Amino acid sequence: MDRDSGPRVRVPEQRAPEKPATTDALRFTVLGPVRAWRGSELLSSGSPQQRALLAALLLREGRTATAGELIDAFWGEEPPSQALATIRTYASRLRKILGQDTLVSESGGYAIRTERTALDLTLAQDLAAEAEKARAAGDRSQARTLINKVLGLWDGEALASVPGPYADNQRTRLEEWRLQLTEARLDLDLEVGCHAEAVSELTALTAAHPLRERLRELLMVALYRSGRQAEALAVYADTRRLLAEELGVDPRPELAQLQQRILRADEELARPADEPAPAPAPLKPAQLPATVPDFTGRSAFVTELGSRLATAESSVMAVSAVAGIGGVGKTTLAVHVAHQARRHFPDGQLYVDLQGAGARAAEPETVLGSFLRALGTADSAIPDTLDERAALYRSTLDGRRILILLDNAHDAAQIRPLLPGTPGCAALVTSRVRMVDLAGAHLVDLDVMSPEEALQLFTRIVGVERVGAEREAALDVVAACGFLPLAIRIAASRLAARRTWTVSVLAAKLADERRRLDELQAGDLAVKATFELGYGQLEPAQARAFRLLGLADGPDISLAAAAALLDLDPHAAEDLLEALVDTSLVESAAPGRYRYHDLVRLYARACAERDEQSPVERELALSRLLDFYLATAAGVYALERPGDRLADHREPTQYSGLTFADRHTAQDWLYTEANSLLACVRQASGPGGVRRAVDLLWATKDLAESGANSKQYEAAAITMRDLARSSDDARAEGRALITLTNARLVAGRFDQAERDAQRAMRLAHAVGDPLPSCWAPNDLGIIALYQNRHAEGEAYLEQAIANFRADGNRPGEASALCNLSRIHLAMGHTTSAVALAQQGIDIYDELGHALRGANGRYALGLALTQSGRLTDATEQLHEALAVFRDSRQRLWEGMATFRLAEVDLAAGLPAQAATKAEQALAVLRGIGGEWRRGNVLTVLGQALNDIGQPGRAAVCWREALDIYEALGSAEVEAVRKLLASTLPA
Repeated sequence: MDRDSGPRVRVPEQRAPEKPATTDALRFTVLGPVRAWRGSELLSSGSPQQRALLAALLLREGRTATAGELIDAFWGEEPPSQALATIRTYASRLRKILGQDTLVSESGGYAIRTERTALDLTLAQDLAAEAEKARAAGDRSQARTLINKVLGLWDGEALASVPGPYADNQRTRLEEWRLQLTEARLDLDLEVGCHAEAVSELTALTAAHPLRERLRELLMVALYRSGRQAEALAVYADTRRLLAEELGVDPRPELAQLQQRILRADEELARPADEPAPAPAPLKPAQLPATVPDFTGRSAFVTELGSRLATAESSVMAVSAVAGIGGVGKTTLAVHVAHQARRHFPDGQLYVDLQGAGARAAEPETVLGSFLRALGTADSAIPDTLDERAALYRSTLDGRRILILLDNAHDAAQIRPLLPGTPGCAALVTSRVRMVDLAGAHLVDLDVMSPEEALQLFTRIVGVERVGAEREAALDVVAACGFLPLAIRIAASRLAARRTWTVSVLAAKLADERRRLDELQAGDLAVKATFELGYGQLEPAQARAFRLLGLADGPDISLAAAAALLDLDPHAAEDLLEALVDTSLVESAAPGRYRYHDLVRLYARACAERDEQSPVERELALSRLLDFYLATAAGVYALERPGDRLADHREPTQYSGLTFADRHTAQDWLYTEANSLLACVRQASGPGGVRRAVDLLWATKDLAESGANSKQYEAAAITMRDLARSSDDARAEGRALITLTNARLVAGRFDQAERDAQRAMRLAHAVGDPLPSCWAPNDLGIIALYQNRHAEGEAYLEQAIANFRADGNRPGEASALCNLSRIHLAMGHTTSAVALAQQGIDIYDELGHALRGANGRYALGLALTQSGRLTDATEQLHEALAVFRDSRQRLWEGMATFRLAEVDLAAGLPAQAATKAEQALAVLRGIGGEWRRGNVLTVLGQALNDIGQPGRAAVCWREALDIYEALGSAEVEAVRKLLASTLPA
């Protein structure tokens, strides 16, 4: 077996004269079955021996093969008596197929004359050579792409089914080259930070080539960079033991040195040795917003801030913080200065709106994740905690010259993790507060414009001709605006859009002190006065839309939702919204979606409280929005779960929702609206509102299982439970508890889920609510299954089946049957387990349930696995997996992948099992809870042990044991026995 260092080896090239291209050019493949095409037509290449002749000639790349060479290639040292005649016969047949100009006879032998690009092998050689050049030039991304193209040319085993000693030798040579290319590509994967993704492939390759030390070395590095140091060391231990047993040698020095570096937790090993930062192929972000074309004045501030940024290279931490009231032009100034300073930051510019003026400022860890992605860090390489992300961010910036614009900051604590830590980079911060507690920052207090600057800005927007004719009126306007830039811009924009108005008309409107009182106050109220200028110029219908739309808590709102809130048809609503966009009071987030700046939203709500004659209008607006979301979400739920009784038991709605032609369009709507839906739930109040909000949570259960919205869903469920309890609404509380149970099951917190489900069941019985009466025992049965209380779980699920049948809820009955199947399976009743799962699937299929039918096939796959019907189990689980992926159910995608790993393990395919278990760990990251992670680690350890990596297996089992012990799980003893089996006798 090989003990090589994985040198980058290319198959030698030997060029031959090329033919001019034709429209029906011949193409040949040898990196798989030996085949020939003319254009798109696959040509018959004859018997295996005839394909052997074709392969032998193709592999000579245009050089002539003598008859003797071909006889040796076919038969070696024992050719038949008619060998030469046989060669001539095969050659004659091939010439008829390929043409006499292609297969030529010369010098007592044969040759194939064709274009170099006609053969997949020569094409692969050329691509590999380009990859070498790209890598030598430092273009790792291009090198990876080219090598992947080379590997993509293989179609199984090279020279498949071609007989003869020559073909055998060439097959071995080409397979070795393929392995070397794979090693080179994996090496590049590690250099560009794709270590987590490489682990599963390397695990499979080391199982297939256990003595190939280069693969072991790459696996150790990949595991170490993925934070799995113990497993990396275990790989070395397994390798050392295997080499000693099989070859009687020690690992090569490079592998031993790598082990020592891992033991020392060498920081340099955490990134490519020749790279100064973790991201070996850094991107150059250019995220600055566009500067305004009519930027005016502020010359002293522009010079001051520009000078600070220009000297950032010699500063330890160049930070400038611009403070001032809302609307004073902080962002406009910062963006303008940042654009002028771009030449000093050739490695890029980052930008973020930190939403510091709103109720929910941006979380630093979320911003850091976005910045790291913009800087070229793979998602899998981004750590979870704030401190780890901040450390990686500073490391990524080290040695680079990047400008970071942190706009609309809440306070110094929010931005400290976002600051660069080395010379060359600079941060420009804007905020409503003066950041006196930001050490080392250069503070700039931005005041209103001078009268001259204010008039100049007004003139640039309105036009020289109109302002020149009424200069005194224009001065009155900018004075009434308090020389605040945002106020001037709004007033000027409205005037510019109304050609029938004169400047004097606008000045007269602003002269009314009732419109200027707020402006004359200090602090934040000046911002409100600025918005009043635009609001006061709105038509009545526009003003009503502005007030009411600001009531919704979501980050943005769709046109359809806005129409519901306003009680208008979509066309009328769109006209109003676009008019508000024109006034800069509302932003167009995307086609058909609208949002408020945080401060404008607050102002809109103040207007709603002040200007609406009765709070009833505000309550009705939010009620219509809740109706719209509930009706639409219930329709999505019904598409996913035909026959489910939620439609009959949910709270009625007076406002209809959207309808969808298919489940994929419905899912797109659900996930697009997720944040707005959950915000609407949290905002609900009053008895009717709480009940509808709880039903909206119920109808959006898929958000909990998706992984993307699980935490927000659980938080909303807790809010609704508490609100229902404080309102003494037992029905609403019972349903809220079921949604909370679902969220906690997804998170793997079974004890909490059990308490919630028990209380939900008691409340449901007290008020006679069929929904939680059915689903509470179903959930309790699942929990009992997970906690190995099988008899108790069986009783719960039989109760659930009876309740579902009494309610006529056939999909619910199918769910409970499939869960009961798993209980029977755990009790050793495999025959009944298969039958129960099949009953559930039959119901799902009859009703047309795609997603829930996948859950049934998941249960059936488990039962078939335990009954030994592994092929059938694989088929069911693969079918389920495809649906889970299509439905964006990350939890069940990960679990189905894990169950396929169990099937592979049972089938004696440990290498495949290890690959799938690694994939399951990656999919389940951040969802499913620790208990499920422990299950996957246990199976991964078994697979690794079976492929000869007991050290790494022990690491997985120890981690699983720690999880089970912390949870008090029954799996503790089984894992202890597995660990004991790895100890020396």
